[in-house]
Amino acid sequence: MTRSPIQIFPLAGLPEIRPGDDLARLILGAVRMQDFRVAAGDVFVIAQKIVSKAEGRIVSLDSIAPSDRAMKWAQEWGKDPRVIELVLREAKRIIRMERGVIIAETSHGFVCANAGIDVSNADEDTAILLPVDPDNSARALQTRLCESLGADIGIIISDTFGRPWREGLVNVALGVAGVAALIDYRGAQDANGKLLQATIIALADELASGAELVMGKSDRVPVAIIRGVTNAGTGSGRDLIRPEERDLFR
Repeated sequence: MTRSPIQIFPLAGLPEIRPGDDLARLILGAVRMQDFRVAAGDVFVIAQKIVSKAEGRIVSLDSIAPSDRAMKWAQEWGKDPRVIELVLREAKRIIRMERGVIIAETSHGFVCANAGIDVSNADEDTAILLPVDPDNSARALQTRLCESLGADIGIIISDTFGRPWREGLVNVALGVAGVAALIDYRGAQDANGKLLQATIIALADELASGAELVMGKSDRVPVAIIRGVTNAGTGSGRDLIRPEERDLFR
């Protein structure tokens, strides 16, 4: 089978996002400003940070009183104790605190550095938290955009995560709507006729990672549109979270 090519388009023109902004309206405005013709099956990959900003998930660090634990850790590793305290508060569980790095499990079930808290691309003395429910945020955006564009499109809310055993960061999917999160090949045959027994592809993570190629970390392009994805369907960001009972390292 010959697969169709995949195209990834950056969506420029979005303003700085503030709490309470109508993110769907602003994305639609950018689409119209670029005269971009959205097609059915397109997948919008949206940076988590602008979703969090629009939803008001911004904390003033001046409001954070660090605990003794946060103070001690921050002093030892040259960190801001207010940020460390916020990480400890947001974490459902601390997986590892070692060599200046905190790996935490969030309330969503994500395992990531600093419980997903970020101070980059944020106003001075503020920190940005993850959305409360990334899947719900994705569904709400999908509903608005589908209605306004007159086309069935998918939404992925992405964030940058590290990877165990490998250097470098990649974008992954936190929230998913209107597109499959996983492709399960188990039970199918490979090109040599062998039965596939363990192959499950994280489609939403692959799309999030590919979109970062045109979004960049400092280019102020927080939205990309991917065309040519043939594995449409339904899925959620939660589909990508491995249950603890199947995790060999927790």
